[in-house]
Amino acid sequence: MKKILYFFLLCASFARAQQIDSIATRYSTGIVAGDLKTHLSVLASDEYEGRETGQKGQKMAAEYIRNHFVKCGIPPLEQLDRGYFQTFPLSVYQPEQIDITAHQLTYQKIKDYYSFSAILKDTVLNINEVVFAGYGINTVVYNDYDKLEVKNKTVLILNGEPYRADGKSMISNDIKASDWTSNHRRKLYEANNRGIKVLLVADDNLAESYQKNEHRINSTKMEISDDTKKATFNSPLVIYISKEMANAIIGSSKKNTDKLKSKIVAKSKPLNFTFKTKLSIAVKQEVNHINTENVLGFIEGTDLKDEIIVITAHYDHLGKHDGVVYNGADDDGSGTVAVMELAQTFANAKKQGKGPRRSMLFMPVAGEEKGLLGSDYYTLHPVFPLSKTVCDLNIDMIGRLDEAHKGNSNYIYLIGSDKLSKDLHNISEEMNKTYTKLQLDYTYNDEKDPNRYYYRSDHYNFAKNNVPVIFYFNGVHEDYHQETDEIQKIDFAKMEKITRLVFFTAWELANRNERIKVDVK
Repeated sequence: MKKILYFFLLCASFARAQQIDSIATRYSTGIVAGDLKTHLSVLASDEYEGRETGQKGQKMAAEYIRNHFVKCGIPPLEQLDRGYFQTFPLSVYQPEQIDITAHQLTYQKIKDYYSFSAILKDTVLNINEVVFAGYGINTVVYNDYDKLEVKNKTVLILNGEPYRADGKSMISNDIKASDWTSNHRRKLYEANNRGIKVLLVADDNLAESYQKNEHRINSTKMEISDDTKKATFNSPLVIYISKEMANAIIGSSKKNTDKLKSKIVAKSKPLNFTFKTKLSIAVKQEVNHINTENVLGFIEGTDLKDEIIVITAHYDHLGKHDGVVYNGADDDGSGTVAVMELAQTFANAKKQGKGPRRSMLFMPVAGEEKGLLGSDYYTLHPVFPLSKTVCDLNIDMIGRLDEAHKGNSNYIYLIGSDKLSKDLHNISEEMNKTYTKLQLDYTYNDEKDPNRYYYRSDHYNFAKNNVPVIFYFNGVHEDYHQETDEIQKIDFAKMEKITRLVFFTAWELANRNERIKVDVK
C-alpha cells in the first residue's frame, strides 16, 4: 500500500514539474534585489529632485532609463524622432490666485480657504445661489445628492464622512476618519460625475488639512496640449473653506446657519437645502508650455512579433517644494526600477536566442501624478496599434507594506486582472501558484471599493481602450505622497519576488500559442 501511495505521489510530483518552464525559471534568477536597489538609489536620490514632470530631475531620470536600455542592447525605435523618447506637449497651469468675497466681506487665502483648482484660466464667478449637500456622497446606503439638481451649480458640502455611533464609516468600514485623501477623492469623483461647477468644502480642520496637502495645493496643474486632447475646463473648482466662512456664505438666515453648525459638530444625517447668497470668486491663472517624454524600450518578438505585451510604471513624482524633496522611492521609483530589471531580463534572453515570441514594450511614463498624462498620450498616439496590444502590466508601488499586511511582506494587491479577460486572470493566478506563491489580495479589485484604485494609475488608459490589464500595488502607507517616502524604508526582497511574478506572467503571455481573449468590448 505504501509503495502504491509513493508511486502516485511521485506521478503527481512529476506532473507538476512538467508545468514549470525551466527556461523562464533560469532567467527569473537574474531579477535580484541588489540590482533593484542600485537603480532606486539613483532615481530616488535628492540629486533627482523628486522627478516632477517637466523639471530637471524628471529629465535626468528619463536619460538614466534610456541609458539603461542602451546598455541592455535594446535598440532605438525608428518610429520615434528621439529613438527611445515619445515626446509630448503639456500646458502647465501655475497655482491659481483666488480672491473671494462673501456678502462684501473679503477672505484670506490659507487662513480662511485654500483651493484644489480645476484648469480655469482667468475667470470671475458671481454666485447668488448655493446648494448645501451634506457630505457630498452618493451611495446605496447614504445619498446626500438625492433629488438635488446640482449640474453647473455651486455646491457646499462638509469634509469627512458620516459616522455611526461606533465610529465606523456609514460608507465603508475600511475608511478611517483620518483618511483625508480617500475622502477628498471620493467627493471630487462625485462632483465630476454630477457636473458641479464650484465645490465648496467646509473643513473644521482647515489649517491641519492645508499643512498636510501644501505641496499638492501649490503644485502646477497640467494637461496634454495637442489637437487630440481637448482642454478639460469642465472639472469643478474645489475650494476648502473654514466653517466660519461657510456660515458667512450662508448669510443672515439663522435657520440655515444653525443647520450647518449642527451638521459640522454632530456629523448626523444631512439636511439638504438651497440658499441665496452674494459670493464672488475671481481666479487668475498663468499658463506656459513644455515638452516631456515617455521612455520606450522595445524588444521585437519572433513568430508573433506583431502582437505586443506592454509593461508600464510611472517614473515621475511630486518634485521639490520649499527646499523639501519628495523622492518617491515607493511611488513609483519601485515600479520604475522593476520595469528596468524586467527589460534587462528579456533582453538577456533574446541575446541568448531565447527571446519572446511576442514583442515586449517596456514603458516608464511621465505625468502620472498630474493626471495619468503619459499613458493617456500613448493611448491617443500609440506607437504600436492598440488592436495588437495584448495587455498592459502596470507596476505602481511594490516596495512597502500597508497597515493591513503589517508584518507580512508576502503579498501584493492585484487590480483589474479579471475586468476584461478571464484568460489573463487565470494565467496570473497559475503563474503565482507555480512560481512565486505570493498572497494575491483582490480587496481593491472590488467595483464598490471607495478608493477607486482601478481608475488611478496608468493601466486605466489601456483598460478604457479595451486592452486587458493587471495593476500591481502594495497599498498606501504613512509615507504616501510625503517627503518621507525614502529608499531606506523599501523592502527589496519583497520587490524582487513581485517583479519575478510580473516576469513569469509576462513570459507566459509572450510565449503561449494563443493570444488571451478579451471578454468585454
